[in-house]
Amino acid sequence: MAFGRSSRRKRHVEPVTLKILVAGGFGVGKTTLVGAVSEIRPLRTEERLSEAGRPVDDVAGVEAKNTTTVAMDFGRITLREDLVLYLFGTPGQDRFWFLWDELAQGALGAVVLADTRRLEDSFAAIDYFERRGLPFTVAVNCFDDAARYPADAVRSALDLDPDVPLIMTDARDREAVKDVLVAVVEHAMVLSERRRRPVSI
Repeated sequence: MAFGRSSRRKRHVEPVTLKILVAGGFGVGKTTLVGAVSEIRPLRTEERLSEAGRPVDDVAGVEAKNTTTVAMDFGRITLREDLVLYLFGTPGQDRFWFLWDELAQGALGAVVLADTRRLEDSFAAIDYFERRGLPFTVAVNCFDDAARYPADAVRSALDLDPDVPLIMTDARDREAVKDVLVAVVEHAMVLSERRRRPVSI
């Protein structure tokens, strides 16, 4: 029996789609991270900072910032032929936190983006994901004018559990961001496997 060229054609693989949140404090680089890695034009919901918001928007350390995300950023990246990530960047200010529960629905895991100049702004996001039991990786966005600290020192300052991955990154660099996203997926898979193991009595 003769086989035509069509019989040797590669079978189409339907990709698995996973949802990843990108969270962190105001001005930490979430919109930049999503934009750096997205293969589609990112959906952004940014508005200009106004005088009315000045009393509630703490711009200390990010004085040059003049816009803010008011709902979410959205992007997509194909890591492999069979694996696509949908990225949802959360708003950083406390007054938009009511959106977080909706965005977190169905997420595999999260990136908590941190800035060593304002590490305390990461605590709320870390606490949120710890309470929900959602796997997360901390990515320290190494701004050009920020002091560099050893990873162990940052881990200690953030009081992270030993199994939470911590990565130094540049939110502007596509390959660096891809490494962060791979770390989130791998961490989530390890935790999922651990939870599935039978408990020995």
